[in-house]
Amino acid sequence: MIKKLKYLDKTLFFISILLFVIGLVMIFSASNVTAYMSHAVSPYNYFLRQSVFLIAGLLLFFIMIAFNTNVYGKSSRLLLIINTAALVVLLIYGSAKNQAISWFDLGFISIQPSEFIKVISIVYLAEYYEVHRKNLKGAVISLFPIGICIAIAGLIFLQPDLGTTIIYAVTVAIIFFAVPVAKEIKFKLFFIGCAILFLGGFAIMSMGKNILEDRQLERFDISNPCEKILSKGNQVCNCYIAINNGGLTGVGLGNSTQKYLYLPEPYTDFIFAIIIEELGVITGIAIILLYIVILFRILIIGRRAITNRGAIICYGTAAYIFLHIAVNLMGIMGMIPMTGVPLPFMSYGGSYTICLIAALTMVQRVNIDTKLYNEKGDKRA
Repeated sequence: MIKKLKYLDKTLFFISILLFVIGLVMIFSASNVTAYMSHAVSPYNYFLRQSVFLIAGLLLFFIMIAFNTNVYGKSSRLLLIINTAALVVLLIYGSAKNQAISWFDLGFISIQPSEFIKVISIVYLAEYYEVHRKNLKGAVISLFPIGICIAIAGLIFLQPDLGTTIIYAVTVAIIFFAVPVAKEIKFKLFFIGCAILFLGGFAIMSMGKNILEDRQLERFDISNPCEKILSKGNQVCNCYIAINNGGLTGVGLGNSTQKYLYLPEPYTDFIFAIIIEELGVITGIAIILLYIVILFRILIIGRRAITNRGAIICYGTAAYIFLHIAVNLMGIMGMIPMTGVPLPFMSYGGSYTICLIAALTMVQRVNIDTKLYNEKGDKRA
């Protein structure tokens, strides 16, 4: 297994480590005040917890990297069933946290099944469309896994977790349009999807109070947030203030004022605003450029993959990461409603960190399999 590590994509590997380190430093900087003043715990609490998540992720990396993508695919169906069952159990027996029933609270840690099912669904779809790659002309066999994913999206929506539902649904859609399904089936599904979006938008506008929670409806009003700073515009307006405070070079690491309880839990969804405030717009742009390099490397690995399974894993992972970045950054900039979506590598959170590391590990394994195949001509690499 150690010998196979030389086939890792070094650029992707080292940039990922760099971003995780930056994220860990910023989690400490953004969380220490809230930890001490709001939760009466050590200022190092979230820093230490995130460190444990990263160590667990590192151990997961060394376990997963030893198995090829065929093993991932074979285990994906069972994992999908388990996580779907967990979503159902959560809706029946779970208790609300942050106004959503999204977590199993085990005391020492909270587990969010909807995060795990995003990555598991990517592998499940990759395996399904690899196994059935020669029989994708029929609508039933082509759309069967999409029907399962629609049901899963419905379970996530009922939590209610609109942000995760959107990211999950769009990721599945991107994967579907990337697989070798007959074009006429894709066109039909595209038009059906557009019709559903149109009807859904109309339903939200006309019957929003019967479909969405009040807190979700409020987030759709994104105009002039600073005029509503004492109510529904509080979060976005304080993000604006943080970004304005930072300027080009920032006020210095640890010197943010918005983390002093102006932004709720600034170490999670709003951490990019704290990064800009403390380290400046220049650092923010540098992080975005590193994101672009990571996405570019993942797409290249997918393009070179020797199987549909490997390519879909890469394209799905790229979509998964990109959508989290786009939804988070557009939310804090007031371009779309805030949806509680973590920023990859930066935001605090055990479930998302583990899932992100798992997804990146699978991409690296695709790269290893491709290089071993090219070197030895062995499809069983």
